[in-house]
Amino acid sequence: SPQQSNVTSYGAMTVAIITLEAFAGLWINAFLVCVLCIAWVKKKSLNSNEKILLLLGCSRICYLCFSWVYSFLSIIYPNYLHVNPILQLIISFQTFFNYSNLWVSACLCVFYCIKIANFKNSFFIYLKVKIDRIVPWLLLGSGISALSISIVAYDIADKPHCNNRNSTGQGNFWKASIKMDKHFFPSFFLAGFGYAASFTAVIFSAVFLLFSLWRHKRKMQTNSMKNLSVDAHIRAMKSILSFFIIYSINFVCLVLTMVYVTKKGSHMTLLILVFQYTFPGVHSLILIFSNPKLEKTLLKILLLERSVKCKVC
Repeated sequence: SPQQSNVTSYGAMTVAIITLEAFAGLWINAFLVCVLCIAWVKKKSLNSNEKILLLLGCSRICYLCFSWVYSFLSIIYPNYLHVNPILQLIISFQTFFNYSNLWVSACLCVFYCIKIANFKNSFFIYLKVKIDRIVPWLLLGSGISALSISIVAYDIADKPHCNNRNSTGQGNFWKASIKMDKHFFPSFFLAGFGYAASFTAVIFSAVFLLFSLWRHKRKMQTNSMKNLSVDAHIRAMKSILSFFIIYSINFVCLVLTMVYVTKKGSHMTLLILVFQYTFPGVHSLILIFSNPKLEKTLLKILLLERSVKCKVC
């Protein structure tokens, strides 16, 4: 029927877009992880910034893989999601790596804030001195928080409303999703709380850091210091501002996901998926270009690839 053909074409287009974005994000984060692992082998150690970036890259690679598998099965082969325990495991792993991604990203913003910002508060000075010892505990707390929420997600996915063995068609799959919305509202509240908590940490870190950098820039201009130092701080302010904008868009998409989760074939749903799959790759790309070592390595690889293509041609 025309309606079925429209659904099929919409599903194929969605899978194609998601696949392209997922593989682009996987390539970017795989580059980040490989460079950091090579540096780890050479130096036998990693600093706090590199530890956060390495864990962030690994969590994003896993998140993109499980999210792509879940989206592919839910759109093309929805019946396979009802084979026990595929649905529970995919949702649990996706939730774990999603929250790991969010919380480790928030830890990175907090780390930048404490490391770069300058305040005369005694507590802030104490954090600046002890930040290298605090980072492992922040990462451990992020992992425990993500694990606890993933266990709750596994338990919710194991409920009869969510795991309906009698749902054999794509339409019945979406009806089961609507039932899940009605009976498991606490799960959406829990997800919203996790998103809001991590986003709040990002907001405060960005505001404090931007205020500190702005005050430092004004002080340098008053003291007639070199313009090169002023330009460096302006670039840092732009980088942090771009982080804040990306996090804001991602937070809005995460909230809209809970609103449009049952809207089958909706253009808004497709737009949300596009932004969600763009965030892990774009943010990691900004992190690469804001790090001189990573940027230099990436440019070397791109130039080497270009020279090899030119020789072959």
